[in-house]
Amino acid sequence: MAKSRLELNFVRLLSRCESMASERREQGEWRLEKFVGALEEMLASIKKDTGKPAPELLIEYSRKVDFLKGLLEAEKLSSPTEKALANQFLAPGRTPTISKERTPVTKTVHLQTQARYTGEMRSELLEKNATSSTDSGDGYPRKRKGSISNDKQSEAELDAVLQHHHNMQEKLAEEMLRLTQNLKSNTLAAQNVIKQDNQTLTQSMKLADQNFEKLKTESDRLEQHAKKSVNWILWIMLIFVCFTFISMILFIRLFPRLR
Repeated sequence: MAKSRLELNFVRLLSRCESMASERREQGEWRLEKFVGALEEMLASIKKDTGKPAPELLIEYSRKVDFLKGLLEAEKLSSPTEKALANQFLAPGRTPTISKERTPVTKTVHLQTQARYTGEMRSELLEKNATSSTDSGDGYPRKRKGSISNDKQSEAELDAVLQHHHNMQEKLAEEMLRLTQNLKSNTLAAQNVIKQDNQTLTQSMKLADQNFEKLKTESDRLEQHAKKSVNWILWIMLIFVCFTFISMILFIRLFPRLR
């Protein structure tokens, strides 16, 4: 089905927003937020339109708009840890916005922001460790013994935590994929059962129609037979009455003295 003018404008603006999100923006950039607000309004108009696209495509549009909104909200957070956690819960789009793209831009943006927030978390933690390790009582920064090993240990712990979060996210994605596959298989099985039931119902209706036709034919034959039987009985009764009447007249004529 051909896309409407409103949907074409929406796709163009969505592609522009995805391109802006993939670029490194300066602090105080306001255009992307305004564009995402315009995307929400256009998506609401598309859903109300009579010639709206398929439900799967509408879900994909909503997913991408929600991803951009979540990306903007995550960037407003102050702590890199909060940004990284918020970024983990974002769901990028599954299909490319433009046919020329091989992979969805939102997925690329998700990976880029995840790597950036992870780097910010690591830098923040290393700065805290460096500050605590170089602080001395006389107010002058003094390198303590074993600070390098502590930094390495902290970095290793951070890598372990990040790896744990990454593994949890992969397990969650695998679980969702498994649930989706089970739902798909159950849906296909239900469709097959419904299809078989429809076939059985169709055959039963055909058989019922055939039996109704046969019953109607037999009813007509029985009615005709009953009419014939009634006609024969009527003629027999009429002949019997006439015979009785003639017999009485002959009897009276032949035996008048008995009167």
